[in-house]
Amino acid sequence: MPAIEIRNIKKRYKTLQALKGIDLSIEEGEFFGLLGPNGAGKTTLISILAGLARADEGEAFVLGHNVVTDFRAARQVLGVVPQELVFDPFFTVRETLQIQSGYYGLKRNDDWIDEVMANLDLTEKANVNTRALSGGMKRRLLVAQALVHRPPVIVLDEPTAGVDVELRQGLWKFIARLNREGHTVVLTTHYLEEAEQLCDRIAMLRRGEVVALDNKHAMLQRFSSAQLLLRLAQGGLPASLQGLAIEQQIDVNQYALRLNSYAEVESILAQCRAAGCEIEEIEIRKADLEDVFIQVMKGSSAAEKIKRNA
Repeated sequence: MPAIEIRNIKKRYKTLQALKGIDLSIEEGEFFGLLGPNGAGKTTLISILAGLARADEGEAFVLGHNVVTDFRAARQVLGVVPQELVFDPFFTVRETLQIQSGYYGLKRNDDWIDEVMANLDLTEKANVNTRALSGGMKRRLLVAQALVHRPPVIVLDEPTAGVDVELRQGLWKFIARLNREGHTVVLTTHYLEEAEQLCDRIAMLRRGEVVALDNKHAMLQRFSSAQLLLRLAQGGLPASLQGLAIEQQIDVNQYALRLNSYAEVESILAQCRAAGCEIEEIEIRKADLEDVFIQVMKGSSAAEKIKRNA
């Protein structure tokens, strides 16, 4: 049984078609990345899973529970960290987590609350009123609220937006531990290095559609394993090399070219010299998830290949 199953989900807001028939299946125990630019439909999809929005068409399930017709069971097995900072200013951190536990019928949950607070560095703030917390501390509290009932499926919508490095490291250490213990984790983030480091499989959304879906390593391998970065002091990139360009221009007179093997470097440099280019700087680097993301969002043929082979 998939941890999350999404079948042909569509959602429209007046003239905006936010989701255009999303199909996704996320297995139990996966660390899954859901990536896309602002407005791609990620938060709308999460809102439908959490019951905060209703799909116009299609169905969504969490551990087999329909999020509409079996909503109580679906909410019980799902923990969501929202993108927005939402908190009650009249309670302390501990009271907030105790009240959240009560929503799920958990009467004696103090040991787990203490463990969650310790892992999110909230222990010293346990008796502080939430309105007195900094933005980063409020973000930590949102994560704690989502985890307070030990949900087997955890959805994190931009959990580290605007927070310090220390929180990121502590949060990911804790979440990675939960994932190893069998919890399914779905992450949306604009920090692509986080997704590359943590996620096993990745879906990329663009304008309400899944445009790439694959295992992270397979996704990277389908793109060039290496890139040649050239900064030219004089002349432009020769026409014979335009087909290798990942981006037409990174910066003024700086280009990134795909390399299938390091043996191609000599030929590329020879073509540049023959065209009268004066090379100022050379660098070879491996492709990363950011490179894949850029090509997918540009709608390249390589991105379409990823989707077909998923």
